[in-house]
Amino acid sequence: MSLKAYRTTVARAESPRELEYRLFGDVTRSLINASRLAPDDIAGRIDALDWNRRLWSMLSTDCALPSNQLPVELRANIISLSLWVNRHSSSVMRGEEEFDPLIDLNRTIMQGLAPGSDLV
Repeated sequence: MSLKAYRTTVARAESPRELEYRLFGDVTRSLINASRLAPDDIAGRIDALDWNRRLWSMLSTDCALPSNQLPVELRANIISLSLWVNRHSSSVMRGEEEFDPLIDLNRTIMQGLAPGSDLV
């Protein structure tokens, strides 16, 4: 089986929750790696921050849809977190803040999405 066919099969076999968990894992690893880059490696740092920001923006957009079936309070909290991620990411890009709070937030979300977790 080719690698492309394997990836397609895996993607189809994942539940939305498993897909979100995997995506958060990939983005969080990218943030961790970027946090270890030299401060003057602007491109590497911004790429990771932008990927994380786009993930949270996608979640926020999804939560704003009337068809979203998550509880209203949870949807509002996700939208609020997305706004915070956006602001904090800008501060990290300017060198005013660190990556750690973004990494910690993503890890917390991953704990809730982890297999066997009964959150949400």
